[in-house]
Amino acid sequence: MIAHERHQAILAALQKRSPLATTDLEKRLRASPATVRRDLALLEKLGKIVRTHGGVLHPEHATGELSFDRRSRAALKAKLALARAAVASIRGGDVVFVDAGTTTLEAGRRLLAMEDLTVFTNSIPLLNEPPAAGTRLIAVGGEVRGVSLALVGAGAVEWLRQVRVDVAFLGASGIEPAAGPSTTELAEAGVKRAILAQAGRVAVLADASKWGQPAAIRYAAWSQIHDFYTNHAITPAERAALIRQGTRCHVVDC
Repeated sequence: MIAHERHQAILAALQKRSPLATTDLEKRLRASPATVRRDLALLEKLGKIVRTHGGVLHPEHATGELSFDRRSRAALKAKLALARAAVASIRGGDVVFVDAGTTTLEAGRRLLAMEDLTVFTNSIPLLNEPPAAGTRLIAVGGEVRGVSLALVGAGAVEWLRQVRVDVAFLGASGIEPAAGPSTTELAEAGVKRAILAQAGRVAVLADASKWGQPAAIRYAAWSQIHDFYTNHAITPAERAALIRQGTRCHVVDC
C-alpha cells in the first residue's frame, strides 16, 4: 500500500471510530510502527488528525464538537418533529429569532415557508433559504464561527440588543435536568444570552440525546425558558420540576 492509500485508509477508519490505537492502525494497514508514525506525523501537520499517547483522534472529537454537517444528519427524524411542533404556534405578523443549530435550522426552514413573518437569525445555513412572500429574513451581524456556521461575537450581541422579538427559538448542545440548557462555546452562549432579554417567549429545542448530557457552558436557567421541546421520555418528577420553574414541557412523538 502506497503512502496516499495509507493516509486515506487512516482517515476513513477515524470517520467510523475515534479514537484509534496506533497498534490497531499498524494491523489494519499491515505497516511497520515506523511507517505508521511517519504517516501520522504528516496527517497531524496537515491538521487531519490529532495524535494522543498511543493513539489518534479525529480533530472534531478532539474539540468535543462535531461539524455542522455531521450534526445535521444525526437524529434527523426527531429534529424535524421538534421543528414542526415548535413552529405550530407561530402566526402571521410575528417577529421571530432563530438560533444557529441543526434543530433550530429545521424550525427556521418551516418559518420561512410561512407568509408575513420577520425572522432574525445568526444561522448562516438559514440565510441561504428563500423566504415566502411577505416574509423578511434578517441576518444578525457578527463573526463567522466555522464549526457551527453561526454569527457570533460582540457585533452579534450588540446587534441583538437593538431588537425585540415575539419568540426566540434556541438550540442546545446539552441539557442538565436541574440547571438548564448549555452550549460548548462562550461566543455562542453570549448570543443566546443576549436574545433572552429581548424575547417575549423563549423556546428551547433539543432531541433526547441531549438530556442529561450537559455541555461546558450553561446559557440559561429553566426559569428563563418558557417552552421546552424534546422527544425525551420525561418522567412525571422531571416534568413537575420544570413546571415549578415556569417551563412548559412539550414531549414530541417521533
